[in-house]
Amino acid sequence: MEDGKEMVEEYSTDTNVVVRRAWKQKNGFGTNIGWVVEVGDSELKQNNIEIYGIEESSNTPIITRRITRVSLEWRIRNLPYPESVYSITAEHDGTMTVRTSNKKYFKKIKIPDLERIGLKPEQERISFRHQYNTLIITYKKPPQLLDVEKKILAAVLQLKTDSKDVQCPTS
Repeated sequence: MEDGKEMVEEYSTDTNVVVRRAWKQKNGFGTNIGWVVEVGDSELKQNNIEIYGIEESSNTPIITRRITRVSLEWRIRNLPYPESVYSITAEHDGTMTVRTSNKKYFKKIKIPDLERIGLKPEQERISFRHQYNTLIITYKKPPQLLDVEKKILAAVLQLKTDSKDVQCPTS
């Protein structure tokens, strides 16, 4: 747990890689405000148009995060600009900055996996490609992160799990 927060992880049984990680958050008064997804697709948000009479544009860039055996990956959907306008830079503050030369998009991305083990991003580990209006950023995992993940996976695999398929009730 990080600073008293609760965390859950979901692993793929085929690859033994984290497919979802979420942290339970509290506000300044200690009231639970829900789960914040760090890795994987976030839960669908309640439709704001029903609550506030407004909703976010369907063209707004959306970031999702994935983890593979050898890399960290971010996908930013709804970015229609050509690949040549994008640049991704490793920053001294421990983030990556995504920017476009046409000044249409700018985003600082935190890398919690590196923060937790005290590492800063390295430029030579960053690569990206653009296809289908999606910018795909890949960060090759450093050996220190691979070692930490290997130790965590060993601990997870030692946990007793029920190997039976569980059928969720349908409504």
